[in-house]
Amino acid sequence: MLADRLEPQWIEAFERVFELCKVQATEQIVLLAETQSRTLNIELARLALARHGVAVTQITVPTPRQTAPVPVRSTGASQVLTGHTTALAALKSADLVVDLTTEGLLHAPQLSEILSSGARILMISNEHPDALERLVPVPDDEKVAKTAIKACKAASTMRVRSAAGTDLHIDLTEARVGGVWGWCDKPGMLAHWPGGIVVNFPRPNSVNGRLVLDVGDINLTFKRYLESQVILTIKDDYVTDIAGAGTDAELMRRYFAAWGDRAAYGVSHVGWGLNPRARYEALAMYDKRDTNGTELRAFAGNFLYSTGANEVAKRYTEGHFDLPLCGCTITLDDMVVVDQGRLV
Repeated sequence: MLADRLEPQWIEAFERVFELCKVQATEQIVLLAETQSRTLNIELARLALARHGVAVTQITVPTPRQTAPVPVRSTGASQVLTGHTTALAALKSADLVVDLTTEGLLHAPQLSEILSSGARILMISNEHPDALERLVPVPDDEKVAKTAIKACKAASTMRVRSAAGTDLHIDLTEARVGGVWGWCDKPGMLAHWPGGIVVNFPRPNSVNGRLVLDVGDINLTFKRYLESQVILTIKDDYVTDIAGAGTDAELMRRYFAAWGDRAAYGVSHVGWGLNPRARYEALAMYDKRDTNGTELRAFAGNFLYSTGANEVAKRYTEGHFDLPLCGCTITLDDMVVVDQGRLV
């Protein structure tokens, strides 16, 4: 259905996001890709930056060999820079890094080193530009995200409940809070497009309760809407039991176990979607190769529960689930921020 060819509206979408990033012709811009990156998005970024009169340095590194015991998608923990000291030096000298790697640098080992050098990073999610065009950020997105970030930082607890049976208690004390609205315009800043999400990385032993993935909820690791219930018991951050009789529960049991790594069962981050233009049904409209699922992480009012790497809790693993849930009520202390899946 979607042809991989350049379209003027897609170039304009990329150009608009670079405008929000306050790209200047005098800046040093590095476009980072890998051999398996989406070629169409690389070209769109290059042409859009050319319209800004920017001299772009493009670095394309080889996609690393597979080392995981299972297929890995969308972890945000790209290993493409491992061993590439010359490429890393170039990124650290840049004003803006445009990240077009397939996994993204969100949890990459080199991320803090790049940001601390003063470079800002725009991670363009590995989506087809048809989706990126619909999800070009607007200025109001920043206010919404910053309001959510402020609320999380002021709270000591988060509680998540649903009619399906979810009842989750999260201690936010000393959690690291992050929010993304889709662009970066300051040194040392990280953003991803599509944006519109707030997340909390809890400290150790902060998450307890029951998470009920109901029919219609989403497992983004498998890019799949659930067709049967999966009930996760969570104790001191770790999934200790996976109940359910259907294929969805069996897929999760097998994928978790394949890592042979307790850290894969731990919580990575918790948060909720803020983007009113992101669509729940989008996963049904794209072939799996055409979507990375960031839109499903960001649609307004979803509760996002993720397992895997959590630097705050000193857990490092490639095992990862992103699980957007519908119909949840999220409370920060005594303040309702999402009411039965509706963003307050």
